[in-house]
Amino acid sequence: MLACLPAPADSPTDHLFVGTDRYSYFTLSWDSANNQVHTERNYVDIADPSSREAQTGSRCMIDPSGRFMTLEIYDGMIVVIPIVQLPAKRRGRPVAMPTGPDAPRVGELGEPIITRIDELFVRSSAFLHVQAGSPRLALLYEDNQKKVKLKVRELKYTAGAGAESEFTHFADYTQELDLGASHLIPVPAPLGGLLILGETSIKYVDADNNEIVSQHLEEATIFVAWEQVDSQRWLLADDYGRLFFLMLVLDGSEVERWELHSLGNIPRASVLVYLGAGVVFVGSHQGDSQVLRIGDQSFEVIQTLSNIAPILDFTIMDLGNRTSESQTHEFSTGQARIVTGSGAFDDGTLRSVRSGVGMEELGVLGDMEHITDLWGLQVDSIGDFLDTLLVTFVDETRVFQFSADGEVEELESFLGLSLSENTLLAANLPGGRILQVTERRVLIADIEGGMTVYEWEPQGRLIITAASANDDTIVLVVGGELVTVIDIQSEPQVRTEKNFGADNQISGVTVPSSPTDVCILGFPQLAKVSVLKLQDLSDIGMTSLGPAGEAFPRSVLVARVLADNPPTLFISMADGSVITYNYNPEDHTLTGMNKLILGSEQPTFKKLPRENGLYNVFATCENPSLIYGSEGRIIYSAVNSEGASRICHFHSEAYPQSIAVATAQELKIGLVDKERTTQIQTLPIKATVRRVAYSPSEKAFGMGTIERHLVDGEEVVKSQFVLADEILFRRLDAFEFPKDEIVESVIRAEATDGQDGEPMDRFIVGSAYLSDEGGFEPPKGHIRIFEVDNGRKLTMVKETTVKGACRALAMMGDKIVAALVKTVVVYRLAHKSGRLQLERLASYRTSTAPVDITVTDNVIAISDLMKSICIVEFEEGKDGLPDKLTEVARHFQTVWSTGVTSIAEDTYLESDAEGNLIVLRRNRSGVEEEDRRRLEVTGEISLGEMVNRIRPVNIQSSATVVPRAFLGTVEGSIYLYGVINPEYQDFLMRFQATMASRVDSLGGIPFNEFRALRTMTRQASEPFRFVDGELIERFLVCEPAVQKEIVDMVGKDVEEVKLLVEALRRMH
Repeated sequence: MLACLPAPADSPTDHLFVGTDRYSYFTLSWDSANNQVHTERNYVDIADPSSREAQTGSRCMIDPSGRFMTLEIYDGMIVVIPIVQLPAKRRGRPVAMPTGPDAPRVGELGEPIITRIDELFVRSSAFLHVQAGSPRLALLYEDNQKKVKLKVRELKYTAGAGAESEFTHFADYTQELDLGASHLIPVPAPLGGLLILGETSIKYVDADNNEIVSQHLEEATIFVAWEQVDSQRWLLADDYGRLFFLMLVLDGSEVERWELHSLGNIPRASVLVYLGAGVVFVGSHQGDSQVLRIGDQSFEVIQTLSNIAPILDFTIMDLGNRTSESQTHEFSTGQARIVTGSGAFDDGTLRSVRSGVGMEELGVLGDMEHITDLWGLQVDSIGDFLDTLLVTFVDETRVFQFSADGEVEELESFLGLSLSENTLLAANLPGGRILQVTERRVLIADIEGGMTVYEWEPQGRLIITAASANDDTIVLVVGGELVTVIDIQSEPQVRTEKNFGADNQISGVTVPSSPTDVCILGFPQLAKVSVLKLQDLSDIGMTSLGPAGEAFPRSVLVARVLADNPPTLFISMADGSVITYNYNPEDHTLTGMNKLILGSEQPTFKKLPRENGLYNVFATCENPSLIYGSEGRIIYSAVNSEGASRICHFHSEAYPQSIAVATAQELKIGLVDKERTTQIQTLPIKATVRRVAYSPSEKAFGMGTIERHLVDGEEVVKSQFVLADEILFRRLDAFEFPKDEIVESVIRAEATDGQDGEPMDRFIVGSAYLSDEGGFEPPKGHIRIFEVDNGRKLTMVKETTVKGACRALAMMGDKIVAALVKTVVVYRLAHKSGRLQLERLASYRTSTAPVDITVTDNVIAISDLMKSICIVEFEEGKDGLPDKLTEVARHFQTVWSTGVTSIAEDTYLESDAEGNLIVLRRNRSGVEEEDRRRLEVTGEISLGEMVNRIRPVNIQSSATVVPRAFLGTVEGSIYLYGVINPEYQDFLMRFQATMASRVDSLGGIPFNEFRALRTMTRQASEPFRFVDGELIERFLVCEPAVQKEIVDMVGKDVEEVKLLVEALRRMH
């Protein structure tokens, strides 16, 4: 819970009250001098393990007079916290405040006092606005007969050393209230009283006269949030995503009636905050949050803040690395993409989440196809602004000139340069000149004279295949064999030429920035790159890129990406990979090879200038990527720009720091981030995406959705299985479930039909029927198998009725494992009499109810609703005996499990409903049978968020930490779980303990207490064999003196630890 405390004495800012889910609180303030949050009061623990948590949620309120704050966290109990006031003046005595460093200031919180009340099930509460006297608290509660009642209590507080508080009875309201009454809204003075929001009516209660003014709503609804605009108007939000404006209509000084106006649809609000001037913040947990400006019975959206909570399910899409030579994995490139099913009902969405570089489109120049390259040039602009965009096509070149205000004009001629050919290179040269290299010639134009001053053509009408230039030299590759060097420092002239022959063809060339006396060539037939002297093109050094005939370099580029480091040579390979070397300008050596796969087609490089003479490199392929330097390392990060085929730097007056982007259909101007951030793409589904699975072969998603609509005041629920395209997320086909049947589980599987055919991708869908209260039919569900035909339509090939809801599905080879309400069943797909059949092979009855399963070979790990994890093995029957499932191990503790996955052989990661993670290991080598049957706890930590889904990843690496699973939570977080390499385990554990003792936390909450496992039955004192990556990464922002102190205690060097922590941070 959060609350704003008005600025205490001598404080320049308000204080923020923060209440935690462990029943402690602390206060914070903003330190504008250091731009950071400062803890004003360390945490105060008010937990009472003997009390029952509030069934209607925790509440925090401040008395309108500013004297008290109340916390409602347990049933039948209110915590009263006095707010320090100036002492009352006494005749003839001066007012004296407590002194000393720990003395509370006026406006700060005093010591909490626990106060009991008789009302146990309080739906809502509110402080009334009273003119004088003690504060009065109105309580909307349920009595023992489930009747909703309203009571007002008065707060009596006795100050002093043994301060006491009591809520005494003040008034009861006997009029019958709406059974759906949910919220109390205090009405400010001079009217006073309060409003009661119900499902079918809204009532105004006159607290002074004990009178109630009631009106029925035109349509029943469920209100979930409210916010005051002024003394007579409020904003209301309901459970169906509608925003209302409530106004009291007065007759003199009394309330005559109220009016309710609908303003429109918003994400389902969790909180409303009025910011003044008609602006309101809508905070949503199950949709995007928004900032709105309220108008005349309508509103406009000013800002949208993305939110992917709650994550109900997700799937991982990634490229992976296709060769063992790759020295990094896909998590560092940003190419890994996680697609989540987020939100609920009308706020339900499919979200694509990846750590990448964002691109914002500023404008489209027009529809243009077959653009092969483009360059930004400076002709008339001043400073470092560019004003001309040269765009080349297969057989022509077009020139666009930009004015300072963004007007664009296409030029029919441009300084005498050739516009009827394909351009290979264009650039500004010193002395007010512009260079153009086409397939047939080299042209240099003088900007001031407006004409061409130099032209060179290769002999024999050969084609120029590659070109590169700096301020002093042009290097050309003619016919793929002949290299020509042209000196352009003064009067252009050919310096030297060399023919390398047909067996040594050249694919790319690059010239480092001036001054330099070398160029670098790529030889695809020889699978090498060579550094050559410009003077005579003699070979200084040759570097092999792999076996000849397997590695094919295409283009090369030298750019200074890292500060205080030598330039980097980037080599684009035909297989979609990028090879980099450190290039030493002094001795021209290439060292430190790295290789990374960006896609399946060769990347094309363009340099984007940064400050201090550094560059980012933009690599365009089917997965555009930005290559940049950060913390002494080169980072590859995916760019959120589908379809970018070519780009160039275009820093113009109208569009500063922008780039020009060519796609297959159009040319546009955009802004690209300089570093990666979290990129989120959203597809509104308008339904709860409960389950999602991805088929790489079909390039499609299978989604299980649940829709909810309000029809004539009644909720109607409908469920579908939807097939959607992977690129545009467009809907391809859908299967609608019968009435009252909803989707429970969806998986994608490569399954055969028992006819020895090729495995094919299928979607397997489990469902359940909504419970019929009072009905006598046993619960049931279905398992359905769908194929995708050539027209990308769904075909149901099998439907089987099962006893109970099908909560989870998994594949065990060619067999289907289904988790039903009470049992786990193994089925086999068989083809009999021309029809596909599901044969039941074996079953296992769980302790309570299975909620998740994971399969490794013939071993099934079952996540039980209340009884943690059990491990069962599937054994095929022999000698005519039936197949069977046998329990071989179990975790003998009460854990309210939510998910499980296998992270290593005989090792499992489990999540529970109380926000904990537990790592369990099966001890196959135990001495006693009991040892072998008991799962050992090898790690546990409090994550603080309930995990809905765990997805394993299989990365082979010798890095410090190897990724093993992604976790999606109710709060919308995505966590990466990794296994620490054994040689680093001791160091990281000691490093974490040292960091925890030296780094301050918000509220002063001890790290061990914050991350210690906590359940209803057990409270640990510290996390067990777990390292919190967030705490470790804080080392990078510590002061140098603190860093030195920490590393001295663990026996390491500061730079060594920095490199280690930076590598860990780059994992995500």
